[in-house]
Amino acid sequence: MYAVIETGGKQYMVEEGMNLRVEKLEGDKGNELNFDSIVLVGGDGKPRVGTPYVEGATVTAKVAEQGRERKVLVYHKKRRKGYEKRHGHRQSYTELTITKINA
Repeated sequence: MYAVIETGGKQYMVEEGMNLRVEKLEGDKGNELNFDSIVLVGGDGKPRVGTPYVEGATVTAKVAEQGRERKVLVYHKKRRKGYEKRHGHRQSYTELTITKINA
């Protein structure tokens, strides 16, 4: 069984037992999270598509890790003007393990 969930302004296709990195969510390591914004559920017969979400469908996930990605360097330069600027960014993430999909 699979589902398409919406979190952090993005959509992710998930299956039971799958590990997934999403935008930072509140919760400590080991906590369970429930997602109710399910766009599509499929796997047994015809897939169910929501308008915009599938009613009664939930996905349960366990927080495996909270962390930050590698640093991404952003560099700007304008030629012949002496303008140079360097900036770094580290995005926070939450790693989830999908435990159950309820259709």
